[in-house]
Amino acid sequence: MKKAFRIIAFVLVALLFIGTFVFLYKKSQPKETEYELLTAKTETIRRTTVVTGTIEPRNEVAIKPQITGIIAELYKEAGQMVKKGEVIAKVKVIPEMSQVNAAESRVRLSQMNVKQAQADFDRANKLYADHLISTEEFEKARLALRQNREEVNSAADALQIAKEGVSTSMADLSTTLIRSTIDGLILDIPVKVGNSVVMSNSFNDGTTIATVANMSDLLFKGTIDETEVARLVKGMSMDISIGALPERKFNAVLEFIAPKVSQGTNNANQFEIKGALSVGSGVTIRAGYSANAEIVLEELKNVLSVPESAVEFEGEKAFVYVLTSKKDAKPQTFERRRIQTGLSDGVNIAVTSGLKPGDNVRGNVKTSEEVKPAQ
Repeated sequence: MKKAFRIIAFVLVALLFIGTFVFLYKKSQPKETEYELLTAKTETIRRTTVVTGTIEPRNEVAIKPQITGIIAELYKEAGQMVKKGEVIAKVKVIPEMSQVNAAESRVRLSQMNVKQAQADFDRANKLYADHLISTEEFEKARLALRQNREEVNSAADALQIAKEGVSTSMADLSTTLIRSTIDGLILDIPVKVGNSVVMSNSFNDGTTIATVANMSDLLFKGTIDETEVARLVKGMSMDISIGALPERKFNAVLEFIAPKVSQGTNNANQFEIKGALSVGSGVTIRAGYSANAEIVLEELKNVLSVPESAVEFEGEKAFVYVLTSKKDAKPQTFERRRIQTGLSDGVNIAVTSGLKPGDNVRGNVKTSEEVKPAQ
């Protein structure tokens, strides 16, 4: 019995030893490397650039007053539409005492003159009726009276303007009423009732009462690197994506390329570009939205291409490994072949010679999960 146990134990040890030896032998054998196969095919290769910028109205106007004073009333608010000539605000004039005193003095003087002219006319009229003076002298007296009456009206208007900034006779042309100069949307009204405002003239920019823009005519504005600006041509199509509207894409047409550097850094110079944006109905775009413009700098249609990751570069030479064995054969065999390359879009690269459509080239090594047989 003991002898049988010894034999069984010996057999088990021998089997364990042989199994361990076989496992270690198989593990020490080099594994067969299997590569991903990439096919050369005809595609369109584009080289694009992305420009960062903003959406802005083409025509944005700052409305400024023509008199100095205080905001008395605001008739509009930001976000409302206005027509050209529509009143946005009213300014109350702060009168200067010297001008008011001078205007009042002029009124008093004109009133005294008109009284004297009236007396002279009455006297001349009586003498003319008695045929004691000529018609010419009578006409002079009547003209003097008219002139003095006109001066009274003019002096009264001047006094009213000095006090209120507008006269009754010129109410339609009042500079105290701040009107929009274009049709558009009010983007901002930076003043409030009671704020002081300064008139716009050749020495002062003046206080902005409101900013009005035509939001139906929008532009994409951005800057592009000097290494790419030379490839741009007016009329190029631009695909616009707006950060606030990620689900929408818009088209724009390049219409301006700055002839001078707009921004300069130690690394590169930037040139401003502008594109006319096409916006469909039912879409609200606000001024200042951040946006990106994708521009196609170069394009090759119907060219043979392979993934750029499959190309091996040595200086100015390019090589690929072309499959020479059958597609499903094991092991895989490849031939190193020189090719001529062209335009690259960063993923695929054009091949001008050395390959034909349908050729399989070597890609990356397959992982263990990719080569593991199906269960």
